[in-house]
Amino acid sequence: MVILYTLQNGDFINLKDIKIIKKEKVYVNLTNKCPCACTFCLRDTKEMVETNSLWLKREPSAQEIIGEFEKYDLDQFNEVIFCGYGEPTIRLYDIIEIAKYLKRRTNIPLRINTNGLADLIHKKDTAPLLEGLIDTVSISLNASNAEEYLRITRNKFGLESFDAMLKYAVNCKKYVPKVVFTVVDCIGEEEIKACQKVCDNIGIPLRVRPFE
Repeated sequence: MVILYTLQNGDFINLKDIKIIKKEKVYVNLTNKCPCACTFCLRDTKEMVETNSLWLKREPSAQEIIGEFEKYDLDQFNEVIFCGYGEPTIRLYDIIEIAKYLKRRTNIPLRINTNGLADLIHKKDTAPLLEGLIDTVSISLNASNAEEYLRITRNKFGLESFDAMLKYAVNCKKYVPKVVFTVVDCIGEEEIKACQKVCDNIGIPLRVRPFE
């Protein structure tokens, strides 16, 4: 089971398989579950060998994840990112527990890569829970309007999801030092420009990332 991993040349590498760890970005694989079924999701397009697969046969507990971190000198890392193949904020309270442990041990930055639907998942405002623990929230914007967002993400919450995601992003700015939106370049130049306007209107930077 891959719990902690890093990326090397676009490949997922189990941290256990690296002999010399040198300022790696380390990702935490929490869950396979996600309320979205995005049309471009790597869950459907990327093949991996079983020994390095991010598909979890069971979800590791918060204590198991902490136990994995106990094996390493955290100064070897330059960032810890809650990500994986599912939506990490489904396990928001475990993220908080793990983040508290990490903050007691190290000053390295902590990031969540998310679809931004945590408030709909938990039926409450969740951004305040991140204060003092998470340094960056990276949110997949995916589209410039509610209809296109739903078409691309195919999420279970319907049209309200787009506005909820934007509201979550704005709320995170109150509690987290850095909030950023991302889109994949496969959505096309015109849609990227439209997404940039959305970001400019609410004062959150946009990062365009390559489709893998």
